[in-house]
Amino acid sequence: MKRNILFVMNHLVCGGAEKSLLSLLEAMDYSKYNVDLYLFSHKGLFLNKIPKEVTLLPEPENYKYFNMAFKTATEELIKKRKINTAFNRSILGFLAKTEKNGAVMEQKFWRYLSKSINKIDKDYDIAIGFQEKNPIYFCVDHVKAKVKIGWIHTDYKKLGIDPEKDKTYFAELDYIVTVSEDLVHILKEQFPESKNKINFIYNIISSSAINKMSLEKVNLKTVNDSSTSIISVGRLAKEKGLDITLDAIDILVKKGYDIKWYLIGEGNVKSELEKSIKIRKLEERVVFLGMKENPYPYINIADIFIQSSRYEGKSISINEAKILGKPIVITNFDTAKSHIKDDYNGLIADMDSVSVANNIERLIKEDDLRKKFKINLEKEKLGTENEIEKLYELIEHGFNKIIS
Repeated sequence: MKRNILFVMNHLVCGGAEKSLLSLLEAMDYSKYNVDLYLFSHKGLFLNKIPKEVTLLPEPENYKYFNMAFKTATEELIKKRKINTAFNRSILGFLAKTEKNGAVMEQKFWRYLSKSINKIDKDYDIAIGFQEKNPIYFCVDHVKAKVKIGWIHTDYKKLGIDPEKDKTYFAELDYIVTVSEDLVHILKEQFPESKNKINFIYNIISSSAINKMSLEKVNLKTVNDSSTSIISVGRLAKEKGLDITLDAIDILVKKGYDIKWYLIGEGNVKSELEKSIKIRKLEERVVFLGMKENPYPYINIADIFIQSSRYEGKSISINEAKILGKPIVITNFDTAKSHIKDDYNGLIADMDSVSVANNIERLIKEDDLRKKFKINLEKEKLGTENEIEKLYELIEHGFNKIIS
C-alpha cells in the first residue's frame, strides 16, 4: 500500500532549498509513495519542473493579500467582506514597521497568517515542512499526519531566528532534517532537548544530469572577448556576500586584469549592487544574467566560479561547480571546509575583498593550480542520488515507532 506524503514549501521562485526539493521529487519512488505539494504561492521559474507524478495542491486563497501593497490588499478584502483577513494583513504592516529583524517578524506573524489560511482536510502518512519557519509551522498547525518532519537548509545560528519560538514547534516534529554533519552539530547545540530527532540528508544532486544539461549551447561573451569570465550563482541577497566579490573585482580591474563577473539569480540587493557598480564605473565588467532554468552551461564555459557567502548550509551551487570541474574560490564561512579542501580542490579565501581578489588572481595566473584542482575534483564522488534512501529509512523508522 502506498504511503501518502505531503511536502510544504513557500514557493519555487529560486534558491538552493527550491532546487533541493525539485531534485528530491525527481528521485522519489512513485511506486511506493503518493506525493502532494503545497506551495503558499504558485509563482516561480521552477514551477514547470515539478514531476508529473506530484499533485500540486491549490494555492491558499488568502495568501496573495499578504504579498500585496497594504492599501490594495485591505481595499479588496473589505470589498469582499473578509474583515478578519484585513485585520491580519494590517498586523503584517505593523510588524514590518516595528520589528527590525525580518526573520523574527515572520515568526511573530505566523499566528496571524495562520488564521487566514485553511487547514488541509486530507490525512497524510508523512508531512514534511521543507524549509524553516512557515512551512514547518504549517505542517505542525494545519496538517494531520502520522509522521511530521521539519527541514533546515542552512546554518540556523545565522538565520536571525528566535530559537525560543521554534522550540514549541520542534517539539511537535518526529524528525528534524538538515543537510550536513556540521549543521547537525549546530542544531543540537541550539536544541539539546531535540537532539535525538536531528538527522542529516545531503542535498540530492545528479552528476550525470548536470553534465548532460551543461552541454546546452550558450554564449557568455563574443568571439573577440578574451576576458577571464568569473561566475556566481544564487540569490542576490546580503548573506551571499556579493559586495565582497564586487570589491574584489574592482581591485583586480585596477590592477589591470581583463575580467568579467557574471551573476545568475535575482534578489533584493540587485539595485544596491547596480548603484555600487555605477559608482565604480564597472558597468562593462559586471553582467546580470537573471534567473536561468538551466545555469549549468554558463557555469561550464566560465573560467572561475566564486561564492563569497557570509554563511551557507550545504551549498548546492558549489557542489554543481565541483561536478563541472570548475576552479572555485569560496569565503571561509563556518561550513566552508565541508565544501572545499583548501589548495586541493579549490581555494578558501578570508571573508574580505583583498583575500578574495588575491585568490582569484592565483587562479588566473597559475595554470598548474587550475589543472590540479580539476584532476582532484574528477577523483571525487560528487553525485548524491542515493541520499533519497535516508529519507525512506527515516519514514519507515517513524512508522515503526508509531507501531511499537
